[in-house]
Amino acid sequence: MPYVFVSTQIRLETGPTTVGDEWSDKELMDLLGATLVKALGNNLLWLTLCSILYHSSEYQTEDPPRLVLNKLEQAGYRLVTTTGVGQTCIWTMFRES
Repeated sequence: MPYVFVSTQIRLETGPTTVGDEWSDKELMDLLGATLVKALGNNLLWLTLCSILYHSSEYQTEDPPRLVLNKLEQAGYRLVTTTGVGQTCIWTMFRES
C-alpha cells in the first residue's frame, strides 16, 4: 500500500486523526495505534435507480496529525501533498514499494 491519506477536522493540535478506511493495511493501522470505528455517510452504494447510504468504517487514532505524520515518516513514507477542504486538512503520504 504505497499511498496513505491522513486527515483531521477543525483542530490540528489534538486528535482524533483519520488514517484509513476498512480496507487499509492492518499492520500499518496497528503501527499508528488506530482503531476501526463506524462512520456515517462516507460511502455510497448505488443500486439501479436509487442510492442507499450506509455506514462505513474508518481507522482513527487519538494522536494529533503531527505524531501520525512522524510515525509514517519513520516507517518510510514521505509527504506528497497537503490540502484543506472546508474544515478538514488532508495529507497524502507515499512510500516506495
